[in-house]
Amino acid sequence: MANLKTILSGKHLLALSLALNASLVLRMGYDRGNKEGSCLKKTEHEVDSDTDKRVNSRSARLAVPSYSSRTNHPQDRDRVINLDYGDPSMYERYWREMGEKTTITIPGWQSMSYFSGWSDVCWFLEAEFATEVVRLHNAVGNAVTHGTHIVVGTGSSHLIMAALYALSPPHPPHQPIPVVSATPYYSSYPAMVDLQRSGLYKWGGSAESFEEEGPYIELVTSPNNPDGSERRSLINRSHGLQIHDLAYYWPQYTPISSPAHHHVTLFSLSKCTGHAGTRIGWALVRDREVAMKMSKFIEVSTIGVSKDSQLRAARILRAVSESCQGQRGESFFGFSHNVMDRRWKQLRAVVARSGMFSLPRFSPSFCNFSRRVVEPRPAFAWLKCEGDVEDCETFLREHKIKGRSGRHFGASPKYVRLSMLDSDENFTLFLDRLCSIQS
Repeated sequence: MANLKTILSGKHLLALSLALNASLVLRMGYDRGNKEGSCLKKTEHEVDSDTDKRVNSRSARLAVPSYSSRTNHPQDRDRVINLDYGDPSMYERYWREMGEKTTITIPGWQSMSYFSGWSDVCWFLEAEFATEVVRLHNAVGNAVTHGTHIVVGTGSSHLIMAALYALSPPHPPHQPIPVVSATPYYSSYPAMVDLQRSGLYKWGGSAESFEEEGPYIELVTSPNNPDGSERRSLINRSHGLQIHDLAYYWPQYTPISSPAHHHVTLFSLSKCTGHAGTRIGWALVRDREVAMKMSKFIEVSTIGVSKDSQLRAARILRAVSESCQGQRGESFFGFSHNVMDRRWKQLRAVVARSGMFSLPRFSPSFCNFSRRVVEPRPAFAWLKCEGDVEDCETFLREHKIKGRSGRHFGASPKYVRLSMLDSDENFTLFLDRLCSIQS
């Protein structure tokens, strides 16, 4: 009997020990989750108390994520939040609300020819797409379309390559023409320029340190990717040419101050409406010969651009233009403005509370589209790790947040670029992770 009591006592003690350990682990997890949740609740309370007074509009309500997107599933705790790419999935909520308004049916016999047959500059440009591009720019007021030629491409990257070909001298005097951009520059520019090892052009590095004489091409991105700053040509020497990449010059990201009117101006559907998978971009080109050379590059490289994608893009752009005029559903730019505004307020509140990071500050200015003073809300956060952290990308990766290091943009590794355009679920988890990092 004594031995039985000893055995039972041992088993009981073992069970009790396991139960206590499990309770301690659960309590630690609860405290950690409660702490992060409390941080995020405080942040949301601050944002809600500072929300735009137009909260009664449907677009403002639509911009606030549903509670189903905020749930913290146990499996999310170990999942890496990938904000390396600017995948614009935040727009999906708006387009789901629009239902069938942008649905198109393409019969099997339609769009079979290579040729569109109406433009002698860009022979593969669909007339319906060109009409909607002009209509949207006129509605927003962000670009001059009168007197320009439209060249369509498979995204703006395709058009950058076409523009580099079109602007380069056909027979460079001694060496390829340098292509430069001010730092921090878009991380893909160097690889894009040097990919084909062209004899026409080469990557020349930072515009700030460029001292070569002779012709050059400057890539001007405004608002800039990655830091969201407003940019103008930096060098301004004779024999210089510019390509203006204005993919983010839309009302949800920045105030529209005036219509852009450059020699070559690039836009893309993915950054305007969120339809990255449609792979459509367009260039507004003032010089006919440059536009024809760009079209020739696209002809040789891809034999034109998908007509199906152009027709879908045309329907989407039409819906956006109609929403601007109150003709169809809620305002697209009203929705996207409210989402970006809320996200930036949340992120700034978390960063201020952490003491570990800093973000660029932007000056508000008058927006001709919304007719009010607004602050820029870039598509990417250019986050800096303060203090002793020298490699911000690695530091955040340890906390299961994946961004792109500043070194890829010609800048310090203390910076990291993080997408602000991801899904509601991922963005909420991102804020949760940042909340857990304290100085």
